[in-house]
Amino acid sequence: MSLNILQYSKMLQKNNIEVIYSGPILASSIDSMAEMLLKRLEKEDIPLNASQSVFSVFVEQMNNMFMYSAEKIYQANSDGVLEKASRGIYILGVQDGEYFIQTGNAVTANSAAILKTRIDHLNTLDKKELRKYYKQRMMADNDNPESRGAGIGLIEIARRASSPIEYDFEPLENDLQYFTMHVTIKQRGKE
Repeated sequence: MSLNILQYSKMLQKNNIEVIYSGPILASSIDSMAEMLLKRLEKEDIPLNASQSVFSVFVEQMNNMFMYSAEKIYQANSDGVLEKASRGIYILGVQDGEYFIQTGNAVTANSAAILKTRIDHLNTLDKKELRKYYKQRMMADNDNPESRGAGIGLIEIARRASSPIEYDFEPLENDLQYFTMHVTIKQRGKE
């Protein structure tokens, strides 16, 4: 099957999409993609804090997809060793002086409920309150049995975002939800 790549290229350009990745996410591939993004950001003429925010949000979102995606597969890494991988999609674009970073992956219904509650809470906090909440969570015990980290990834994303985190859940089969997260970062830096 041959696809019309020109058609896809025009669609990406029309929607201001600079980078798109869809497929398996391995722990080792996150590092490679992060390095590619870092080199790209170094070449762009934007303030360092905006570049750091884009990079940080990318890393947090990729790690969240890797750890919490309900779609798990096994895939050979560059050494030929089978590694657990998650499926997801990552989009980076630039429009009207803002970077937008959007991710999507399947999550369990329980994870969807936890994500909704946490994002809704984070979206009520200003930058000063987010900084304080971040410090509190760093000292607290992890209260989410599904979380494999300190539970601060979403806080870090909210701290670096220029506006509230946008998200959506769409029902899938087998009691799963398709989770989409959209984050914007102003090129001139954090506000």
